[in-house]
Amino acid sequence: MTEIILARHGETEWNVSEVFRGRADIPLNQTGIKQAELLAQFLDGRKIEAVYSSPLKRALKTAEIIAARHKLDVQTAPGLIDFDFGEWNGLSLQDVKGRYRGVFAVWAERPQEARIPGGETLDGVAERVMSVVTEVVKKHQAPVVLVSHRVVNKVLILALLGLDNSRFWSVKVDTAGITIFDYDKGRFVLTKHNDTSYLEPLRKAPLRDF
Repeated sequence: MTEIILARHGETEWNVSEVFRGRADIPLNQTGIKQAELLAQFLDGRKIEAVYSSPLKRALKTAEIIAARHKLDVQTAPGLIDFDFGEWNGLSLQDVKGRYRGVFAVWAERPQEARIPGGETLDGVAERVMSVVTEVVKKHQAPVVLVSHRVVNKVLILALLGLDNSRFWSVKVDTAGITIFDYDKGRFVLTKHNDTSYLEPLRKAPLRDF
Protein backbone atom coordinates (compact mmCIF):
# COMPACT_ATOMS: atom_id res chain seq x y z
CA MET A 1 0.00 0.00 0.00
CA THR A 2 1.18 3.52 -0.83
CA GLU A 3 0.11 6.56 1.18
CA ILE A 4 -0.08 9.62 -1.08
CA ILE A 5 0.05 12.95 0.73
CA LEU A 6 -1.10 15.81 -1.48
CA ALA A 7 0.16 19.12 -0.12
CA ARG A 8 -0.60 22.61 -1.36
CA HIS A 9 2.28 25.07 -1.11
CA GLY A 10 2.33 27.72 1.60
CA GLU A 11 0.91 31.21 1.29
CA THR A 12 2.21 33.86 -1.14
CA GLU A 13 1.42 37.56 -1.39
CA TRP A 14 -0.58 36.85 -4.53
CA ASN A 15 -2.80 34.46 -2.58
CA VAL A 16 -3.52 37.23 -0.10
CA SER A 17 -4.14 39.84 -2.83
CA GLU A 18 -6.21 37.41 -4.94
CA VAL A 19 -4.01 37.63 -8.02
CA PHE A 20 -4.03 34.73 -10.46
CA ARG A 21 -0.68 32.99 -10.07
CA GLY A 22 -0.61 30.27 -12.70
CA ARG A 23 2.89 29.88 -14.11
CA ALA A 24 4.23 33.09 -12.50
CA ASP A 25 7.09 32.05 -10.20
CA ILE A 26 5.96 33.76 -6.99
CA PRO A 27 7.84 32.99 -3.74
CA LEU A 28 6.34 32.13 -0.38
CA ASN A 29 5.76 35.03 1.99
CA GLN A 30 6.78 34.79 5.65
CA THR A 31 3.47 33.23 6.61
CA GLY A 32 3.91 30.67 3.83
CA ILE A 33 7.35 29.72 5.09
CA LYS A 34 6.01 29.25 8.62
CA GLN A 35 3.11 27.20 7.25
CA ALA A 36 5.56 24.93 5.44
CA GLU A 37 7.62 24.52 8.62
CA LEU A 38 4.54 23.57 10.64
CA LEU A 39 3.46 21.12 7.95
CA ALA A 40 6.92 19.57 7.93
CA GLN A 41 6.79 19.15 11.72
CA PHE A 42 3.38 17.51 11.43
CA LEU A 43 4.75 14.96 8.95
CA ASP A 44 7.70 14.06 11.18
CA GLY A 45 5.98 10.93 12.45
CA ARG A 46 5.66 9.43 8.98
CA LYS A 47 8.48 7.57 7.26
CA ILE A 48 8.35 9.61 4.07
CA GLU A 49 10.06 7.80 1.20
CA ALA A 50 10.02 10.57 -1.41
CA VAL A 51 8.98 14.19 -1.91
CA TYR A 52 7.89 15.34 -5.37
CA SER A 53 7.20 18.95 -6.27
CA SER A 54 6.03 21.32 -8.95
CA PRO A 55 9.06 23.18 -10.34
CA LEU A 56 7.67 26.58 -9.29
CA LYS A 57 9.53 28.01 -6.30
CA ARG A 58 6.51 28.47 -4.02
CA ALA A 59 5.92 24.71 -4.20
CA LEU A 60 9.61 23.82 -4.35
CA LYS A 61 10.40 25.79 -1.18
CA THR A 62 7.52 24.09 0.64
CA ALA A 63 8.77 20.70 -0.56
CA GLU A 64 12.36 21.45 0.44
CA ILE A 65 11.30 22.31 4.00
CA ILE A 66 9.40 19.02 4.23
CA ALA A 67 12.16 16.96 2.62
CA ALA A 68 14.92 18.39 4.83
CA ARG A 69 13.39 16.87 7.95
CA HIS A 70 13.55 13.44 6.32
CA LYS A 71 17.02 13.94 4.80
CA LEU A 72 15.59 13.63 1.31
CA ASP A 73 16.16 15.48 -1.92
CA VAL A 74 13.13 16.95 -3.66
CA GLN A 75 12.29 15.40 -7.02
CA THR A 76 10.74 17.95 -9.39
CA ALA A 77 7.81 16.73 -11.45
CA PRO A 78 6.78 19.03 -14.34
CA GLY A 79 3.34 17.42 -14.32
CA LEU A 80 2.67 19.02 -10.93
CA ILE A 81 3.18 22.58 -12.21
CA ASP A 82 0.36 25.05 -11.61
CA PHE A 83 -2.59 25.53 -13.94
CA ASP A 84 -1.78 27.78 -16.87
CA PHE A 85 -4.22 30.68 -16.60
CA GLY A 86 -2.98 32.15 -19.88
CA GLU A 87 -3.97 35.80 -20.19
CA TRP A 88 -5.21 35.79 -16.60
CA ASN A 89 -1.74 35.10 -15.14
CA GLY A 90 -0.75 38.09 -12.99
CA LEU A 91 -4.19 39.73 -13.08
CA SER A 92 -6.30 40.34 -10.01
CA LEU A 93 -9.61 38.59 -9.54
CA GLN A 94 -11.43 41.91 -9.96
CA ASP A 95 -9.56 42.69 -13.20
CA VAL A 96 -10.48 39.31 -14.64
CA LYS A 97 -14.13 39.70 -13.67
CA GLY A 98 -14.23 43.04 -15.45
CA ARG A 99 -12.23 42.24 -18.58
CA TYR A 100 -13.29 38.63 -19.23
CA ARG A 101 -16.88 38.57 -18.05
CA GLY A 102 -18.11 35.82 -20.34
CA VAL A 103 -15.19 33.45 -19.82
CA PHE A 104 -15.12 34.12 -16.09
CA ALA A 105 -18.82 33.29 -15.84
CA VAL A 106 -18.13 29.90 -17.44
CA TRP A 107 -15.16 29.38 -15.08
CA ALA A 108 -17.34 30.18 -12.08
CA GLU A 109 -20.36 28.13 -13.16
CA ARG A 110 -19.08 25.37 -15.49
CA PRO A 111 -15.32 25.14 -14.90
CA GLN A 112 -15.00 21.92 -16.89
CA GLU A 113 -16.00 23.90 -20.02
CA ALA A 114 -13.82 26.95 -19.40
CA ARG A 115 -11.41 27.96 -22.17
CA ILE A 116 -9.23 30.74 -20.76
CA PRO A 117 -7.41 32.62 -23.56
CA GLY A 118 -3.89 31.27 -23.84
CA GLY A 119 -4.42 28.85 -20.96
CA GLU A 120 -5.08 25.16 -20.46
CA THR A 121 -8.18 23.20 -19.52
CA LEU A 122 -8.97 21.29 -16.35
CA ASP A 123 -9.12 18.08 -18.37
CA GLY A 124 -5.58 18.77 -19.54
CA VAL A 125 -4.49 19.17 -15.92
CA ALA A 126 -6.13 15.88 -14.98
CA GLU A 127 -4.28 14.03 -17.73
CA ARG A 128 -0.82 15.31 -16.81
CA VAL A 129 -1.18 15.01 -13.05
CA MET A 130 -2.59 11.48 -13.20
CA SER A 131 0.47 10.50 -15.21
CA VAL A 132 2.61 11.64 -12.26
CA VAL A 133 0.56 9.66 -9.76
CA THR A 134 0.63 6.55 -11.93
CA GLU A 135 4.44 6.63 -11.95
CA VAL A 136 4.63 7.38 -8.22
CA VAL A 137 2.55 4.37 -7.17
CA LYS A 138 4.65 2.12 -9.40
CA LYS A 139 7.85 3.22 -7.64
CA HIS A 140 6.86 3.55 -3.98
CA GLN A 141 5.22 1.52 -1.24
CA ALA A 142 5.91 3.90 1.68
CA PRO A 143 4.37 7.39 2.16
CA VAL A 144 5.08 9.90 -0.59
CA VAL A 145 4.47 13.67 -0.56
CA LEU A 146 3.37 15.53 -3.70
CA VAL A 147 3.58 19.33 -3.38
CA SER A 148 1.56 21.25 -5.91
CA HIS A 149 -1.04 23.99 -6.31
CA ARG A 150 -4.69 24.71 -5.60
CA VAL A 151 -6.14 23.96 -9.05
CA VAL A 152 -3.90 20.95 -9.64
CA ASN A 153 -4.67 19.38 -6.27
CA LYS A 154 -8.40 19.96 -6.63
CA VAL A 155 -8.43 18.33 -10.06
CA LEU A 156 -6.32 15.42 -8.80
CA ILE A 157 -8.57 14.83 -5.79
CA LEU A 158 -11.61 14.68 -8.06
CA ALA A 159 -9.87 12.31 -10.46
CA LEU A 160 -8.81 9.94 -7.68
CA LEU A 161 -12.39 9.92 -6.39
CA GLY A 162 -13.73 9.15 -9.87
CA LEU A 163 -15.46 12.54 -10.16
CA ASP A 164 -15.29 14.86 -13.14
CA ASN A 165 -14.25 18.50 -13.20
CA SER A 166 -17.80 19.79 -13.01
CA ARG A 167 -17.34 19.29 -9.24
CA PHE A 168 -14.29 21.58 -9.13
CA TRP A 169 -15.94 24.13 -6.84
CA SER A 170 -17.12 21.38 -4.47
CA VAL A 171 -13.54 20.90 -3.21
CA LYS A 172 -11.49 23.38 -1.18
CA VAL A 173 -7.74 23.15 -0.66
CA ASP A 174 -6.15 25.70 1.69
CA THR A 175 -2.54 26.90 1.56
CA ALA A 176 -0.29 24.27 3.19
CA GLY A 177 -3.28 21.96 3.61
CA ILE A 178 -2.92 18.23 3.00
CA THR A 179 -5.20 15.59 1.53
CA ILE A 180 -4.26 11.93 1.92
CA PHE A 181 -5.13 8.87 -0.14
CA ASP A 182 -4.19 5.25 0.40
CA TYR A 183 -3.50 3.32 -2.79
CA ASP A 184 -3.86 -0.45 -2.71
CA LYS A 185 -4.66 -3.00 -5.42
CA GLY A 186 -5.66 -0.39 -7.97
CA ARG A 187 -7.93 1.61 -5.67
CA PHE A 188 -7.46 5.09 -4.21
CA VAL A 189 -9.17 5.64 -0.85
CA LEU A 190 -9.51 9.11 0.67
CA THR A 191 -8.46 9.05 4.32
CA LYS A 192 -8.05 12.77 5.09
CA HIS A 193 -9.00 15.98 3.31
CA ASN A 194 -7.68 19.55 3.62
CA ASP A 195 -6.20 19.06 7.06
CA THR A 196 -4.71 22.30 8.39
CA SER A 197 -4.94 21.51 12.12
CA TYR A 198 -1.17 21.90 12.50
CA LEU A 199 -1.40 25.56 11.38
CA GLU A 200 -3.31 26.53 14.52
CA PRO A 201 -0.25 28.21 16.13
CA LEU A 202 -0.46 30.89 13.41
CA ARG A 203 -3.98 31.84 14.53
CA LYS A 204 -4.80 32.90 10.98
CA ALA A 205 -8.14 32.42 9.27
CA PRO A 206 -8.00 30.47 5.99
CA LEU A 207 -8.09 32.50 2.79
CA ARG A 208 -10.94 32.21 0.32
CA ASP A 209 -10.85 29.47 -2.28
CA PHE A 210 -8.49 31.28 -4.60
